[in-house]
Amino acid sequence: MPSKAPKSYYVCTECGERSLKWFGRCPACDAWNTLVEEVGAPKVNASRSLWAGAAPVNGRSVPLSQAALAEAERMRLDSEEIDRVLGGGLVPGALILLGGEPGVGKSTLLLQIASLFSNRFGDVLYVSGEESANQVGLRAARLGINVAKINVLSESRVEVVREVVAAEKPGLLIVDSIQTMAHPELESSPGSVAQVRECCAVFAQMAKERAMPAFVVGHVNKQGSLAGPKVLEHAVDVVLSFEGEEHTPLRMLRATKNRFGPTHEVGLFEMKREGLVPVSNPSEFLLAERPKGSPGSVVTASREGSRPLLVEVQALVAQTAFGGTPRRQVSGADYNRVSIILAVLEKRMGIPLQSMDVYVNIAGGIRVSEPACDLGVAVAVASSARGEPLPQDTVVFGEIGLAGELRSVAHTSERLVEAARLGFRKAVVPLPRKGGGTVAAGIEVVGVQTVQEALVEAFRGAGSSQGGVYR
Repeated sequence: MPSKAPKSYYVCTECGERSLKWFGRCPACDAWNTLVEEVGAPKVNASRSLWAGAAPVNGRSVPLSQAALAEAERMRLDSEEIDRVLGGGLVPGALILLGGEPGVGKSTLLLQIASLFSNRFGDVLYVSGEESANQVGLRAARLGINVAKINVLSESRVEVVREVVAAEKPGLLIVDSIQTMAHPELESSPGSVAQVRECCAVFAQMAKERAMPAFVVGHVNKQGSLAGPKVLEHAVDVVLSFEGEEHTPLRMLRATKNRFGPTHEVGLFEMKREGLVPVSNPSEFLLAERPKGSPGSVVTASREGSRPLLVEVQALVAQTAFGGTPRRQVSGADYNRVSIILAVLEKRMGIPLQSMDVYVNIAGGIRVSEPACDLGVAVAVASSARGEPLPQDTVVFGEIGLAGELRSVAHTSERLVEAARLGFRKAVVPLPRKGGGTVAAGIEVVGVQTVQEALVEAFRGAGSSQGGVYR
């Protein structure tokens, strides 16, 4: 008797909705071209639960006023940058998804996390589905990592990983990567929507039952977001993004989701031969190669997480060749935001940019997105257009409105303190709101209300020091 052909169905990679037929647009989330075919419907085990080890609730609710609100005990890794992003350290039972571009250093980061964990808390199981144990060992030797308490398993079958975890009882599990894992109850190939979702559920179950933190690595698609269904991000407790340009040594670890802490913190690292080295003074690191007396170079005060960050904004304005369409190119900043700033400079300030090519770059390979950097971009473009450099000890920041007005930004005092610490003596910032004057010792704070006033003050000499006073 011929065997029955496996039943196929379609799964949306955005919302996880299933369908027996293919649609160009998902009927659940309205996303286009997101339904992919899966062969063989998964077997559902009704007894399985991600919280199998939890106490029974007996079908009764618990008053929120009586619920336990004590914060879970943290496992600090003795790395200030990593602990900051995690919200104070690892939480027992947390499932953490780490994503990043190929070659950015995800495996290097995880090996260093494994070393930090093993030095303080116990054994680590490193499951590698893409590399052999020999390859992982060579990388650990190159990084000079203490591997005494780190075990490596080169395996892609999730049931084998479950057996090894039950036998060895590690304190930390690392899976590199989730797209290489395969579940025995599914007939689809590893990396498919069903496989990724089911394997993630198994690792989440292991982490919760054993109060064992676990890291899983996720691949990144061409758009720079995590590959696979969005339900993968919903199934984990923490989503970390490891970012960095391949031609620069700076790397940023950012939390985009964290059930146990804030999501605005960022960890900064420098990629060296010996691995990832935390950057203790990122502002000084980013301004180390700033040119002196160069038109179009301006320092602005951004903010990453809970700390201020001084970055260099570079602009180049050049005549458009042969009278064609002017070119606009932006690196490290939001293109649409820069376009608005250029329109304000042209309309409100009369700077003729309609026949000029404009290039804007945030030096150092870092990316800024907050509106506080608007004024830095505007002053850099004006400086390049005029061919006149700013005083070397001047910093500018503020949000620009469409009428050419400047709007105040949050945490002004912290930005000023950071600028004064690095030797800047003048700051051009938006005039504070009524009754909200913020000053900082050791730096002249010039409050302005419009872009025109800001340009006048920015190109004026530093003059006599009036530290701590708005004028």
